[in-house]
Amino acid sequence: MLNWKEVPQLPKAQGRIEAIDLARGIAIGLMIISHAVSGLVGMRHVPDWGMVPIHFLTKFSSSLFILVFGIALAVAFLAYTQSDDWPRRRLKLWVRAVEVWFWYKSLIIIEMLPFSSPSDIVNTLLYGRFAIWVEILGFYAIALLWVPLILPLWARTPLWGRLATIAGLTALSAWLQGFSFGGYELLKAFLVDHEEHYAWGQLSRAPLILSGLLIGEALLRCYFDATLRRRLILWLVGSGALMVGAFYGIAIAGGDVHGAMMAVARNVGKHPPGINFMLFSVGGALVLLGLALAGGATAAKALLPITLVGSDALKAFIFHIVMIFLVLRFLLEGEGAYSYPQALGIGGLLILGAALWIWLTRWMAAHR
Repeated sequence: MLNWKEVPQLPKAQGRIEAIDLARGIAIGLMIISHAVSGLVGMRHVPDWGMVPIHFLTKFSSSLFILVFGIALAVAFLAYTQSDDWPRRRLKLWVRAVEVWFWYKSLIIIEMLPFSSPSDIVNTLLYGRFAIWVEILGFYAIALLWVPLILPLWARTPLWGRLATIAGLTALSAWLQGFSFGGYELLKAFLVDHEEHYAWGQLSRAPLILSGLLIGEALLRCYFDATLRRRLILWLVGSGALMVGAFYGIAIAGGDVHGAMMAVARNVGKHPPGINFMLFSVGGALVLLGLALAGGATAAKALLPITLVGSDALKAFIFHIVMIFLVLRFLLEGEGAYSYPQALGIGGLLILGAALWIWLTRWMAAHR
């Protein structure tokens, strides 16, 4: 168990922690593989051997991505919430929110071009419905508006209060699933998810963001001390393994382990969050996060393309959506033209392409 003693001053990062980029890159890489297959082949046409284990394992992606979002906020901003510089840093986050929101709306058009009418696209842009593949950007754009408001209070809240907040929000979002919200499905989807809409509820995913903030602060306190770092890694991997073990325990008790795995692979329990899906997804995310931290800078260099992708998540996201939906699906009319193995290969190439694009744009910016 980690020693969570209160200290007067929150720690600050001692340079960039490359393991965070690696963990984020793993999340994005899994997402790109999943999107390449679902966007070019369609999940209905994926063979069973592809659903389990490949798309079963890609379900680590969303939880890992959200956890790392909270971790990155803690590492880069939490220590400055009590400083005179905080208003400037808070404004930086809000400007980032506008940037993410702009790309969210732009990529909606690109996602929907191959199969939607202009009126459907406009309706989606005006929040008349939700998109699918790019909807996670809409979640982050909104989260970047409210998270900066709670960061100063979070920094002053004792550990028991933070844990109580995470537990309370989890219970509240589960309780609100029973409400109809007056028939306003989109409002329900926006707040706590809805089974008919591929949206990420702000309340239902807030506990993951706040858990990421907790892990991020622990990372700052432990990462640069070998002994404390090992304890943190063991805690993350151990906690994750217990959650995955609990998923399999429930599956065994239900008498159909393969069926439970197939259900997770088919996103059952993702929107809204279900206990089986979240145990497996969050548990696997914690294990992957712990392994990335254990590998540290050495692993980040050995897996440089993935680390590069994780170092600029927005650019990587834009690249793969443009390539899948604008280039391959719309311009080249490639929907249904690829076999499942070919789509997997395309996903791998898109990860490398995104890494190359990020490196190239940085090189160009440095040589202007």
